[in-house]
Amino acid sequence: GSYTLPTGTEYRGALKDGMFDGEGELLFPNGGRYWAIWHRGVPTQGKYTFADGLEYKDKKWHYCDGYDRRFYTEISSGLKPAGISQFTNLDPPRKIPEGCYDCGDGFYNPETRVIVDYKFRFLRNA
Repeated sequence: GSYTLPTGTEYRGALKDGMFDGEGELLFPNGGRYWAIWHRGVPTQGKYTFADGLEYKDKKWHYCDGYDRRFYTEISSGLKPAGISQFTNLDPPRKIPEGCYDCGDGFYNPETRVIVDYKFRFLRNA
C-alpha cells in the first residue's frame, strides 16, 4: 500500500493493521529515500539515500569529514576548473530570494520568521 503523511513524505510498501510492516520505503519531499524492513511500525534494518544518490553509512562515513570538505557532486563528478567555485552541492546552485537563507528543506525569511519550501509553500514558523 501507500500512505502520504501531512509533511508530504510518502510511504510505499507493506502494511499490517495500519502500521508499516515488512519491506517498505519512505520517500521524502527533498528527494531522499529510506528503505527498511519494518516490524509493527519500527524499522529493524534500513538504508537512507540522499537525493543526490549518496548512501548514508553509519560506519566508515567518508563524506564531508574534517579532512575532505568537498561536496558529494564534486566527489562523484570531479572538481571544477581553477577559478570556478562550487558553493553548494547543487550545480548550478539554487536561487535564494533576497534577504532569505537556505535551510536545507526550504528558505527562511528572518523578517517574517517563516520557512517555505523550494516551491514557496508554507512549511513552518521559525
